[in-house]
Amino acid sequence: MAESARNTGARTGGARRRLLEAAARRFYSEGIAATGVDTITADAGVAKMSLYNNFASKSALVAASLEARHAEWLALYARRARRAPDAFTRVLAVFDAYLDEAALAPEPGYRGSGLLNAAAELPVGDPGREIVRRHIAEVEGILAAGLRELTDRARAERTAQHLSYVLNGALVRAGLEADRRRLRDARALALNLLAAL
Repeated sequence: MAESARNTGARTGGARRRLLEAAARRFYSEGIAATGVDTITADAGVAKMSLYNNFASKSALVAASLEARHAEWLALYARRARRAPDAFTRVLAVFDAYLDEAALAPEPGYRGSGLLNAAAELPVGDPGREIVRRHIAEVEGILAAGLRELTDRARAERTAQHLSYVLNGALVRAGLEADRRRLRDARALALNLLAAL
């Protein structure tokens, strides 16, 4: 009996993972509104009931997918930050993590930031937009923390905000133009700003 319960749990966890992976791929390549639950369940190889056993609604699946995307970016940043010898390099690691994320996107078909793309599709008040807002705020906080080691607090906060605008503008242009080079340009601008501190 315990063995079958354990197997059921493993299957359910596997279904949830496959649903999230399928949703992430489809939401990124085709958009949230254009992707139906039938397409996601077919891609994941699970029954439609499995989706609703794991997520209360498509909206809940979207939110879980955005949380997973945020966690993936944090892991990319953490990997870069662990290798950074100083605060200067840790600030640049934020840009490097977005470059790493862009390198993982399908080729061809790069559409920029999956988080920003989702926020553009979701209506005001949707929980997914709050997830994206928190992601941007957390990234700006990471920038500010590194900058506080390089300059006074007020200047660190202003520079973090400036770098956040540069970064998010580059992400939007990279997506519109399907051109990852915009992220390298943003990193170069960040390097110039940091050198001027």
